[in-house]
Amino acid sequence: MPSQTFFNLPDTRQRIIIDSAITEFANHSYEAASISSIVSQAKIAKGSFYQYFEDKQDLYLYLVDLAIEARNSFIASVNLPSIQAGFFVYLRALFEAILAFQLANPAFSQILYRGPNHGDVPFRDEVFKRTNAASIAFMRKCVQEGVALGELAADINSDIAAFTIITLGNELRQFIPAHLGLNVKQLVKDGPELDQGAIGKILDDFIRTLEYGIGGRQ
Repeated sequence: MPSQTFFNLPDTRQRIIIDSAITEFANHSYEAASISSIVSQAKIAKGSFYQYFEDKQDLYLYLVDLAIEARNSFIASVNLPSIQAGFFVYLRALFEAILAFQLANPAFSQILYRGPNHGDVPFRDEVFKRTNAASIAFMRKCVQEGVALGELAADINSDIAAFTIITLGNELRQFIPAHLGLNVKQLVKDGPELDQGAIGKILDDFIRTLEYGIGGRQ
């Protein structure tokens, strides 16, 4: 968490420092990201950085918290259907909103999902706790409600179901650019126009796979 000294800075100065940090961590692994590069981009003295943050880990975790807050605010602004409208109807709308956030905020998404899912930070468990753990707990409640509504099998393991849904959903962020022939680093840098129809088709297929599984049906 930043020090009070950081929060005493004018909002514009805070924003410059945070934007510089987001750019650095979005384009480099945690190990390769450089405090020297961040302070150079932000045009502040390196000594000043350590008045604002304890170290690189402190800064990174703050960015994770900011990204989670931005994602949650984005999803809250979307008019999602209730689970009563159908578990998979709700699930598709939820993942559509999450994907919209990820594609509109590729730099934040790199910070949110690369660390806990691909393990290039030395404090991976802490990042996972702040990101996926809360998402899995939320999805577990959704699954349990789906069971209560009779939309999901009564004997389903809600822990495994929630873990599977969230893990696969997170990987859509990697699958979609690869499937559409997009470069993730270029997406972070330039934000190219995306084929929304193709993305919608992928999302439909993803939800259909979750709903019907991959076993043969009689």
